[in-house]
Amino acid sequence: MRAVLQRVSRASVTVEGKVVGEIGHGLLILVCAMQGDDETKADQLAAKVAKMRIFKDDAGKMNLSVRDVGGSALIVSQFTLAADLRGNRPGFSTAAAPDEGKRLYEYFTKRMQSEGVPTANGIFGADMDVSLNNDGPVTIWMDV
Repeated sequence: MRAVLQRVSRASVTVEGKVVGEIGHGLLILVCAMQGDDETKADQLAAKVAKMRIFKDDAGKMNLSVRDVGGSALIVSQFTLAADLRGNRPGFSTAAAPDEGKRLYEYFTKRMQSEGVPTANGIFGADMDVSLNNDGPVTIWMDV
């Protein structure tokens, strides 16, 4: 699975003019299931994200996880993270099929919750308007 983590002071997702998910301090997680991914990959990604020490401690060092700071995660499906950029028009053939992508996206959300991170979500496959205040800015790309 592939993800982009953004440390945020707040983030929200709007679909057709309605806010469908929002958080305060925490992580905006753009996530993509790739072909061949399974629950093991989602488990690994959730465990790594929940423990990732990218929040400031009292000394101002990035030494705390989203759990340590009592933050939340806004999880948004993002199949374009699978982009093949060999030409001028990206291809997305390495992304998981939509049904499998949705299943793993929902499974990843449940795994983040089981890691002790409150979650909110976008809507899989929808045309979403994502707003965020990037804190830092801190943006990290991950593959598992």
